Parts: sequence; structure tokens; C-alpha cells
Amino acid sequence: MDEYESTEQGLRDALAAAESPAWSVRAAAGRRLAAAPRIEGVAGVLHRLSLDALTGVTSDTAAALLARGDPAGLRAVLAALAVASDQGTADQLAAELDCDPRWATGQDGDDLIAQLRILAASGDPDVHNEALSRLACLR
Repeated sequence: MDEYESTEQGLRDALAAAESPAWSVRAAAGRRLAAAPRIEGVAGVLHRLSLDALTGVTSDTAAALLARGDPAGLRAVLAALAVASDQGTADQLAAELDCDPRWATGQDGDDLIAQLRILAASGDPDVHNEALSRLACLR
């Protein structure tokens, strides 16, 4: 997120864009909000965008959340996957997780596995279960 977007006005603009009827505008809002230094304050909007009826919005938002490379982004994607009622949305979220380049070998993969282990200890049952499920696939 650039300097403008990290301002209060930039945040308001991104939040307004998240309500747009245009899927491409919502997708851009998801990318912008996911790149915020702290996503806790916009977690509800990111959750909604991750579960958007159009998979382009879901894909862009989830990919941006995962690109953060931190537990907060991974938690947001796992939380959305846990409650996705539409099969297309659930498949898209799973695909973003499965195609995350950090799953490749080496240090990044180890870091992602460590984050999954941390989230498996989460007090949020949905995140806990999704993290455990992902870890089980690695065994």
C-alpha cells in the first residue's frame, strides 16, 4: 500500500471501493486493503471480499493476503475458506493457498508451515480446523 493509501483518506477510499457494484473495483479494493500494514481494522471487509460471489474478487483478495507472508494474511484466508458455502469460492480460496509460491521448497515453505502450526493453536475454531487440515495434507 503506498503512502496515500495508508492515510485515513486512502483507507476510506478503499473501503468505499469495496462496496462497488463493479467486480474489478472490489478486487482492487481487496488488494489495497490486504496490503495495509495492519489488517485487523478491516478484517471484516477483507473477509467479505474473500467470499465475494465473483471468483476474481476472491482470487485477488486472497492472493494479496497471502502475499503479505504473515500469519494475519494466512489467518484471513483460512477463516474465509472455513466458512465458504459456495463451492466455486471455496475452490478458489483453496487454489490460492495451494498455488502460494511459499509452498515451494526451502525456507519460505518452512516459514509457511510454522505459520500454519501457530494458527492451528488459534482460539478461533474455524482457523484452527483449517490450519490442521492443511498441515495434515503435508504429512
